[in-house]
Amino acid sequence: MSDQPKRILFVLPSLRGGGAERVMVTLLRHFDRSRFEPHLALLEKAGPFLEEVPKDVPVYDLEASRVRYALPGLLRLAWRTRPHALLSTLGELNLAILLGRPLLPRGLRLVIREVTPVSVRLPQQSRHPGPWRRLYRLYSRADKVICVSDFVLNDLAEGFGVPREKMVRIYNPVDSVRVTQLAGAAASPFFGAGPQLVAAGRLSKEKGFDLLLDAMSLVRQTLPHAQLTVLGDGPLRLDLEDQRARLGLGQAVRWVGTQSNPYPFFRHADLYVLTSRFEGLPNVVLEALALGTPVVAVDCPGGTREVLAGCPLGRLVPQADPQLLADAIVKACGSDLKKSADAKRMEEVLNKFGVEQIVRAYEDSLLA
Repeated sequence: MSDQPKRILFVLPSLRGGGAERVMVTLLRHFDRSRFEPHLALLEKAGPFLEEVPKDVPVYDLEASRVRYALPGLLRLAWRTRPHALLSTLGELNLAILLGRPLLPRGLRLVIREVTPVSVRLPQQSRHPGPWRRLYRLYSRADKVICVSDFVLNDLAEGFGVPREKMVRIYNPVDSVRVTQLAGAAASPFFGAGPQLVAAGRLSKEKGFDLLLDAMSLVRQTLPHAQLTVLGDGPLRLDLEDQRARLGLGQAVRWVGTQSNPYPFFRHADLYVLTSRFEGLPNVVLEALALGTPVVAVDCPGGTREVLAGCPLGRLVPQADPQLLADAIVKACGSDLKKSADAKRMEEVLNKFGVEQIVRAYEDSLLA
């Protein structure tokens, strides 16, 4: 019996899109089937990444509109499937499962994954962060806490008392082969003289697209043909459209919504720009770099610096200031980083996020 593959239950809210969802699908695709039997539970069986889930992975729909409604169904599923380990990602879901841990099958290994610097996120997303801060101390109940960057790990240890011996830093993987294949599946989506800038993410406050639009109006003073394409959607779409109009950006900024295959945009862009107010570890930056596209990013709290410090294709802006960001964009567009970047150094940077070694690290954490 010990030689049989270990059943692992992955738990996610949905597969609607985003960095956490993409990482989980990558893990499902690459887990060693001689050692593991992956299963997937979703609060809502929806989202474009459903098509990417391997056919041999059973998918369970908990049919829950909110996390708190999902716990009874998840507990029943855990007892029915009896997994060796359960892997959960995203904060509120992690907390719900930790609260319900006494009701899970005895011996089940509970591994949770934290993708954001919690002490930074809570004040920005909650009017009353105090109770949430106390709840996050529940992370100590997990058998293992996977943190996507050293910043996130240190934040949980110092801000929430999670024992360091229970945590491990595992970077997000970038599947360079797959990304490159998908990037070549379509021609360039851009038109005009450029330079062509691209950004992607949920249109919400923490992603900082308001800062990017302010910087874009300054960039156009030096590079009058510069264009920005934004991938993604979200609650601030109308506010950002109003800001674009106020700044007189017109056709210089276009929204293309969520793309099932964003990689042709990344590959053919002259520059990828990240303006997040915090980031656990930005997958989009890894993917842009894998395609040889230079990146300018605000040095926000989180793991962005761990990706771009010392990266030949990366430039960090020291603070969220429109003028500093605009200056960095203009300089990057004029320096032809794509041709001048040290190929060997870029290979060293990307090797830290190679899919094979990252998948093995997850496998070890689930087996230990």
